[in-house]
Amino acid sequence: MSAKSLSDLRGGKVVNDDFTQEADVYIENGIIQQVGKELMIPGGAKVIDASGKLVLPGGIDTSVHLLIHFSFPSCSPLVSLHLPRRKHCSLLDAYEKSRALADAKACCDYALHVGVTWWGPKVHNEMETLVREHGVNSFQMYMAYKDMMMLKDSELYQVLQTCKDIGAIARVHAENGELVAESQKEALDLGISGPEGIEISRPEELESEATHRAVTIANRARCPIYLVNVSSASAGDMIAAAKMQGKVVHAETTVAHAVLNGSQYYHQDWAHAAAHVIAPPLRIDPDTPAYLMGLLGNDTLSVVASEHRPFGTKQRALGKDDFTKIPHGVAGVQDRMSVIWERGVVTGKMDENRFVAVTSSNAAKIYNLYPRKGRIIPGADADVVVWDPDATRTISVSTQVQGGDFNLYEGMRCHGVPLVTISRGRLVCENGVFMCAEGSGKFYPQRTFPDFLYKKMVQREKVCLNIGVVFLSKGFTGNSLVSGKDTNAPLRCTVSS
Repeated sequence: MSAKSLSDLRGGKVVNDDFTQEADVYIENGIIQQVGKELMIPGGAKVIDASGKLVLPGGIDTSVHLLIHFSFPSCSPLVSLHLPRRKHCSLLDAYEKSRALADAKACCDYALHVGVTWWGPKVHNEMETLVREHGVNSFQMYMAYKDMMMLKDSELYQVLQTCKDIGAIARVHAENGELVAESQKEALDLGISGPEGIEISRPEELESEATHRAVTIANRARCPIYLVNVSSASAGDMIAAAKMQGKVVHAETTVAHAVLNGSQYYHQDWAHAAAHVIAPPLRIDPDTPAYLMGLLGNDTLSVVASEHRPFGTKQRALGKDDFTKIPHGVAGVQDRMSVIWERGVVTGKMDENRFVAVTSSNAAKIYNLYPRKGRIIPGADADVVVWDPDATRTISVSTQVQGGDFNLYEGMRCHGVPLVTISRGRLVCENGVFMCAEGSGKFYPQRTFPDFLYKKMVQREKVCLNIGVVFLSKGFTGNSLVSGKDTNAPLRCTVSS
């Protein structure tokens, strides 16, 4: 089916994040042209019967590590992430290498996050260049991975200020890297070398502490923050409290964190246990996954990602005698939507509209793709899935095409099966048959200053300015508001609620 072909999806229920309607969908030239009943459709359109099915916006997975170089010592992953990992690496070089690899392989539209793993004037300038000239609008920072990718608080503060100035999305991995490093040493000294060491050395209090610190730093920098890989109830509660205080905080969890628990690390089979290594780790409390799924349902958490890194057993075996050398990351891009439908919608923790929000629409809003992506309306890109909510499939490594030699959800029977997938108007998968050529996907340049993140921040800047004008017009400056004296100190305004 060429990019200029016509498609008519008939008889289904169109599900957006805010409402569901019975409607047909007409697609032409890669764009949704009409949504409604009794449409005037030109002859020659491919008719797709969606009777009794749901018609959803295509999923948007915000954390997929493909085609690019993710560096663990002596490790070449099956698919990988090419971000700068050492001091003095160039963000622009990493971006250009990533584009070259991805453009040759991608089968759907994609965008890139760029990691900021050290700080200096060069990084500042390259961030501006990436935003201004290359369509990158998101950067990822790490409070963990000491001596590898971790930024100090002062560096993180400066990066967040830069993100605010250029209108970028600041993605932050929040764990206390200093204490994680100390805990790892202590565990190894005690003879703990297996995968259980990841859970023992990275307790959830180190995540919740760093989450609070990240939100505080972002608030001081007056920058919206997007927390990734939220794994614990205490971190989720910290995010909920920050939102209640009016701070501009969004967060994502992963499918693994919202479905599985840390008992997997104590499995008798080392390979099974090691296949679940992710950072932050899965939590030992068996109630945590359901709690995180509930936070997705009530909008405390905005997005669910796969955090897809399909390392194989041989690669993980680098850490056979030292858990700190097991590569972090799990496979899951293929199963993300089915597993969330089963554990989220079927269990009643979210409805079909919220499902669309956490798997597609919220990501589109946060990354300034909405409503071109993440919504089924006239004028949007024709990224569409015909979804059978009643059909079932059983997940198995024997049928996966996502890479890796292990599946976290082996044997799970899931309701919710994609029957037809359309990407930018092209039929790419039908009834499990993939029919898309490598390289047919496109890099999608992203715009800065998404309203979903920055609208509130802009208003707060106006409030601060107005407060300053009022105070100065009355002859007050800064500290005189506290001391009662006119001190000539500069006025500072930080609004958090």
